[in-house]
Amino acid sequence: MTGGPSPLPSRGADTAARVLELLAAGGRTLAVAESLTGGLVSAELTGVPGASRAFRGAVTAYATDVKREVLGVDGTLLAERGAVDPDVARQMARGVRGLLGADWGVATTGVAGPAEQDGRPVGTVYTAVAGPGGAEAAVELRLDGDRAGIRSRSAAAALELLLSELIGNARAQDTEEHGGI
Repeated sequence: MTGGPSPLPSRGADTAARVLELLAAGGRTLAVAESLTGGLVSAELTGVPGASRAFRGAVTAYATDVKREVLGVDGTLLAERGAVDPDVARQMARGVRGLLGADWGVATTGVAGPAEQDGRPVGTVYTAVAGPGGAEAAVELRLDGDRAGIRSRSAAAALELLLSELIGNARAQDTEEHGGI
């Protein structure tokens, strides 16, 4: 077997490494709840050497009843709006955080195709994070492309949202500790 140049890390891998670096530096942990991404977020994270310092685990809640019964997403919300909803993503992030005893939770839910779901078109994706002190954020994505591309970009977006929140949370803590300066 001949050796060639190592493949360059993906942008997702770089983001995952930065997320894990920030979490570990702060002594914080992370749990992931994935629906349409089916483990892609977790794969990016666990592909980083030393991920176990901060990554607690994940739940792939592909079925709606798993979102409700395992992650604690409100059944009425699911019945009224379906699983592809920003509040469902928020509750998934909160739920996995509590379930796995993590400081931060990140979640993905959406429609990768081939057909719409819950009245939402293919490419509609919600990612959310939940963290300490009530820190929370969710974003809506409208993605074009095939199923694999939508899933891959959704996983990357979830990690980017988490990174943004971790950086913002660290800045807020620093400002608080230094008298608002």
